[in-house]
Amino acid sequence: MKEMGKSPSRGKLPKWKEEELEEVEYEPRSIKDILIEMKNISELIIDLAYSSLLFDNKELAEEVKYLEARMDTLNYEIRLIAMMAARNKRDAERLTAILQIAEAAETISDAAGDIVDIISLKLDHPILPRLIRESDETIKKLVVSDKSKACNKSIAELRVASETGVRIITIRRGKKWIYAPKKDEKLRAGDIVVGVGPKEGLDKFNAFLEGKTEGL
Repeated sequence: MKEMGKSPSRGKLPKWKEEELEEVEYEPRSIKDILIEMKNISELIIDLAYSSLLFDNKELAEEVKYLEARMDTLNYEIRLIAMMAARNKRDAERLTAILQIAEAAETISDAAGDIVDIISLKLDHPILPRLIRESDETIKKLVVSDKSKACNKSIAELRVASETGVRIITIRRGKKWIYAPKKDEKLRAGDIVVGVGPKEGLDKFNAFLEGKTEGL
């Protein structure tokens, strides 16, 4: 659980560390919305953690650490809302189950963080290279350049899946995460896209998003 308080001078820190140090401000928000985001993070973070380990991908590991810090923030927010909402013993008992769900979600994110910590330890394991060779798909973090023709075009318009075999599983736009984006979701400059698919397809998609090619 991260400490909540005023952020110190950060300089150049990874995004997950910035999120971890960010001062949490109360913002009216429903418990339902927070639980939905926690559920989405729980589903995504395990995939990213295992993929970062299998492919020794430090960029994906950074995203896992960011999501882990984000989960800490959400858990803090939901506890704060629960304390403000409980007016009597009956209310407190009802909110206990919700807090247990939130705690379980945070446990999942903490476990994912432990998985990616293995990368920093640089441990060799004989089974990992074999798993990588046998895998038909890989996962990669891609960034949409402002020079790319993909800017302001929807996933459907770009025909990403049919042209490259890549599935976009999530998009990070600033601090906002778009989980399982719909086909009408438009890509914007600066978006961080996490895609799953064959290496050749990911390389092709990446070149397009970087503005190195005119189309898919």
